[in-house]
Amino acid sequence: MQELEDIKTKKENEEIAKRYKDMLRNTYRVLNDEDKILIRKAFDLAKEAHKDQRRKTGEPYIYHPLAVAKIVADEIGLGATSIVCALLHDVVEDTAYTVEDIEKLFNPKIAKIIEGLTKISQIDHQDLSLQSENYRKLLLTLSKDVRVILVKIADRLHNMRTLDSMKVAKQKKIASETTYIYAPLAHRMGLYTIKSELEDLSLKYTDPDSYNFIVKKLEETDRDRQRYIDEFSKIISERLREENLNFLLKGRHKSIFSIYKKMRKQNVDFEEVYDLFAIRIIYKSDHKNEKFLAWKIYSIVTDEFVPNPNRMRDWISTPRSTGYESLHVTVIGPESKWVEVQIRSERMDEVAEKGIAAHYKYKEGYKVDEDNQIESWISQVREMLESQGTVTTKELLDDFKLNLYTKDIFIFTPKGDLKVLSIGATALDFAYSIHSNIGDHCLGAKVNSKLVPLSHKLKSGDQVEILTSSNQKPKIDWLDFVATSKAKSRIKSALNSEKRKYTEEGKELLIRKLRHFKINYSEAELNAIQKFFGAKTSHDIFYQVASGIIDTKELKKYVDSKGVFNNLLSRLRKRPNIPFIHSKETDEIKEEGKLDMIVFGEEEEKLDYQMALCCNPIPGDKIFGFVTIGKGIKVHKEICPNAVDMRANYDYRVIQAKWVNSSHRNFLVHILIDGIDRIGLISDISNILSNLMKVDIKKMNFNSEDGIFTSQITLQVKNTFQLDEILKNLQKVENISKVKRIEKKS
Repeated sequence: MQELEDIKTKKENEEIAKRYKDMLRNTYRVLNDEDKILIRKAFDLAKEAHKDQRRKTGEPYIYHPLAVAKIVADEIGLGATSIVCALLHDVVEDTAYTVEDIEKLFNPKIAKIIEGLTKISQIDHQDLSLQSENYRKLLLTLSKDVRVILVKIADRLHNMRTLDSMKVAKQKKIASETTYIYAPLAHRMGLYTIKSELEDLSLKYTDPDSYNFIVKKLEETDRDRQRYIDEFSKIISERLREENLNFLLKGRHKSIFSIYKKMRKQNVDFEEVYDLFAIRIIYKSDHKNEKFLAWKIYSIVTDEFVPNPNRMRDWISTPRSTGYESLHVTVIGPESKWVEVQIRSERMDEVAEKGIAAHYKYKEGYKVDEDNQIESWISQVREMLESQGTVTTKELLDDFKLNLYTKDIFIFTPKGDLKVLSIGATALDFAYSIHSNIGDHCLGAKVNSKLVPLSHKLKSGDQVEILTSSNQKPKIDWLDFVATSKAKSRIKSALNSEKRKYTEEGKELLIRKLRHFKINYSEAELNAIQKFFGAKTSHDIFYQVASGIIDTKELKKYVDSKGVFNNLLSRLRKRPNIPFIHSKETDEIKEEGKLDMIVFGEEEEKLDYQMALCCNPIPGDKIFGFVTIGKGIKVHKEICPNAVDMRANYDYRVIQAKWVNSSHRNFLVHILIDGIDRIGLISDISNILSNLMKVDIKKMNFNSEDGIFTSQITLQVKNTFQLDEILKNLQKVENISKVKRIEKKS
């Protein structure tokens, strides 16, 4: 046995060494000897720290930080400091090492990044999902060093790639969080390939039916698609070679998630998604001739094929705020099929693939307009976070996410300077983008020399002049029409400062009143109170408490509803102290006949519920329950438009649910077994239940102390006759002294 264990350990060590060397060989940045020594030091520490840990898959834990380091080094393209942080990102969270230890062994910069990553890990492991009082600090840490975001994205990408080992409920929670926050972050960092993979992998777990359907369709059409790409490429290649251009052509299909979104948004079948694939023309060029050659290639393409003028995108003259540059044109190709053609230089392609890492690499060689780059966004995030006051995490996160996925428009100042805003931005947003004080005192604006109100929505190409007055102050109705996070956060901050004193008194009063009801104040509690009273913000709650609108009598109503809410959650969320055995995953159980009943939780209880109006589930739909405050359980479809938001923000209130046929329903029973422990006793009991009686075991808890054996087992049986037969057979097992049916304890 020891010899086999030694062989296994030797093979694992060889595999660890192989993965480490593979990671070092595939780095985007060139590493010097000093870098390699630093990385080796981090690897040795991580290997030693994680030596006794294993992943859910059973593999050595060190495989995970090595995989994250490889993503950081190759796919994202960061340097030695980030690679070190990737190797060490779980050391403080999972081992005895502290941030102070990391600072002594390495340096303060690495320690600071590890501290930020550790805070994220702590939040990821909380039952409240993204909801946490520490989330503001965490976002502030993200905004101080962009590498925290990038290493975390790499960590999440590897976790998504290995999510199969998790339980279904955990998969859905992590996948929802990924769609909700990490994919948009990857987008903002310019990591489009990683963003697409995160979205595709998330869809695999949040809506597996749609994901598998699209994958199958893509596989079925792959040969025809490749034939078409080859035909199109041949025509364009001949023309490009005639002009002596040095180029490479690539063909790719849209991401699974983007096809899924298009099918749902436009309500069309797979075959009706007209731009399923794109052709990418990547050309060699020095920096001076990049734009000239891009437009030359554009002319060649549009000479050969008719373009769609509404689908033209010029990201070369005005790059995206992420640094992305490319010309996009959609043309009618052979067989009258639409084809998107993307035209970009090798440098542009590298920036598109590597995002911020390539941006900084080329920044050293070229003069880059910083106003359009990541630094500007990071600065806005930092300003937003520092001026948020006492708003709840949910409000903060909504503002944080506001500009992650938005499309850009390009606005000119009276002097001709270019400003990048999100689509839907107003004149007031533009005022705040120039300076917070200009926004605070904005009276109106002139757009293309015409006087317009503050709420006027801007379009790309507009030239805007802001009119101000020292008597003007931010108003609450401004929040109804501004579209950028900077404007929203600044207006909220200004409004909050005026009533902060009043709301602070209300907060203290609320805490005392809750303490009187034996309830601890927390952000989750505040969110619940806010939802119960229908308030828009936490400030509204504090204000209403301070002004007496929410008095002790009103608060008592909330407490009474909370009792019902907590009892329900407690019933459905109880977990045994030791592992239990599932005969099969609940989601895979197939019910025959008419589906006319919904059951909840792992023990499939029959509870009162309401159907959610947002998605209107019908019998047979895959569903889940959501425990609301004051309105009991709402049943939603798994593919409900609000499912990702609920799982990402309130996963602790999500309970499994499914349709069943009441006429074919089995019943849960609980039995207690006592006896004298011996080797093989558990196996004998399991064989009788699973093989002889063929019953569905829902849970098995075992305990042995001083030779005395006790077990509680939950089974599904058809009737009392079957139960009696089970009890008789178990009583015959050697060393069992007592078998009886018990009532479930509440």
